[in-house]
Amino acid sequence: MAEVNNFLALVLQLSVPIVLGALCGTIAERGGIILLGVEGMMLLGAFAGVAGSFFTGSVFVGVLVSILVGVIVGWIYALFCLKWKAHQSVVGVGINLFASGITAVLVKAVWHKEGMSDSVNAVSNLTVPVLSDIPVIGALFKNQSPYLYVMFVIVAAVWVLFYRTKYGLRYRAIGDQPHAVQTAGINVNRYRYIAMMASGAIAGLAGSYLSLSQNNLFISNMTAGRGFMGLAANIFGGWQPLGSLGAGLVFSIAQAARFYLTEFSIPSQLVQMLPYIITLLILFFVGKRVKGPEALGKLVD
Repeated sequence: MAEVNNFLALVLQLSVPIVLGALCGTIAERGGIILLGVEGMMLLGAFAGVAGSFFTGSVFVGVLVSILVGVIVGWIYALFCLKWKAHQSVVGVGINLFASGITAVLVKAVWHKEGMSDSVNAVSNLTVPVLSDIPVIGALFKNQSPYLYVMFVIVAAVWVLFYRTKYGLRYRAIGDQPHAVQTAGINVNRYRYIAMMASGAIAGLAGSYLSLSQNNLFISNMTAGRGFMGLAANIFGGWQPLGSLGAGLVFSIAQAARFYLTEFSIPSQLVQMLPYIITLLILFFVGKRVKGPEALGKLVD
């Protein structure tokens, strides 16, 4: 039983950046914006969190800086796509390349090191008394990051917004028939700007989890493909908040399995590749069957 609880706890820890990354895709793409820049947005958030914590000595400020940087990057992303009508996929790739390069340069400029910052204050894990002793589900409440609970709150909030409010109804309609919604007198691009800034905020938060909760420092390219896994989880989950949560947990199980497969005579390179292989297989077999927003990538005047 202890081994099962440890495995579940590991899955939950690994799920946070993937599920949050998936939600970024869900929010942006339900409104018709192709979001390939999650990886870069998360990486910028990871750096911003460490920088904020380093200069102020407050991890709380570090988290807020991560979210703020994410909002700004999301706004810039929307500006390129909506105002200047740049190719959305190219913008996403550009954000990823820019984030990888600029964070490496800034690490060298601030800490005078190659690829790694100094250690900073980190977000402490929590253990909830009594609840942590419950078999199986106790893993939810034992030595877990506060980010995990924030993740569940965000998933629930996005679901309520999408399916229980008029704004969510309008926004989902924008993802399918933006011109019809525009004709009805609704400012489509305003919704999209807000959605992109919300996606950026969540991506920044996900990045800060990697640098301020799982670690207490920034390492170059520390997102390690989690943003892309999040986008795959979004597709696997059918562009729905609860689907993204479930798919993110599936990918997290694949990641957690790596730590247990090392006990067998399997080449370490193959074990390290496992989460990415599963990502590709799911996209290959499931991606064609899942119906996304009809107006994905389409703009309005």
